[in-house]
Amino acid sequence: MIDVDDTTTRKPADRLSDIGLLFHRLNNQLGIILANAELLETKAGDEMSRARASQVVASVLDAMATAREIRTHSK
Repeated sequence: MIDVDDTTTRKPADRLSDIGLLFHRLNNQLGIILANAELLETKAGDEMSRARASQVVASVLDAMATAREIRTHSK
């Protein structure tokens, strides 16, 4: 695990590498949430449940886009 406090004393190249690893981990976690929300969306038995799952899907996609944008600007 990366120690966030340690990133302030490291070389810029090392910090960028650490940030890349953090974004990779975040993307993996968001991908798992997305896959499960999409599964719920297709398997939901009622419209309210499908709508809620759809909101989760949209939010995760937005979070993934935001993470991608932050990563781009941090380079």
